[in-house]
Amino acid sequence: MKFATITILATFTASLALAGGEHSGGHDEGKAEMKAMAHGMPGKAEEVSREVKVAMHETDDGDMIFEPNAFEIAQGETIRFIVTNKGELEHEFVIDTLKGNAKHKALMAEMDMEHDDPNSVRLDPGKSGDVIWTFANEGTFEFACLIPGHYESGMHGPINVSN
Repeated sequence: MKFATITILATFTASLALAGGEHSGGHDEGKAEMKAMAHGMPGKAEEVSREVKVAMHETDDGDMIFEPNAFEIAQGETIRFIVTNKGELEHEFVIDTLKGNAKHKALMAEMDMEHDDPNSVRLDPGKSGDVIWTFANEGTFEFACLIPGHYESGMHGPINVSN
């Protein structure tokens, strides 16, 4: 009886392990979704159309800003954003839809989560990083810092993608 129970448990456990890679919500699902986002997809370094330098910092008034504060991009362009944190606080640069950024901002208010996605970079003061993004669709999207309080202090702007 004991042997049969162990055999059944082993078979059941093995079948769960084999099924794990096929279920909805698996570890690779987020990567597939990233490729199909409304605002585009991760770009390839060899396909970069142009580079855009972005500075993040605080002002003497206490505002937090990006420079430049808006982008005009042609549909299909692959941009390398060279992002530098010139401020005294940690900042991030996230590209998404307005709705997507609002959702992530709400989540970040609940917990201090860091983004580790191809459409974002989070930087300590004095550090630089890149985001390479292909803007596949027309529309108005947004770049933002979603660290609690930063968006409200001015760290967001439009990305206008046109044909």
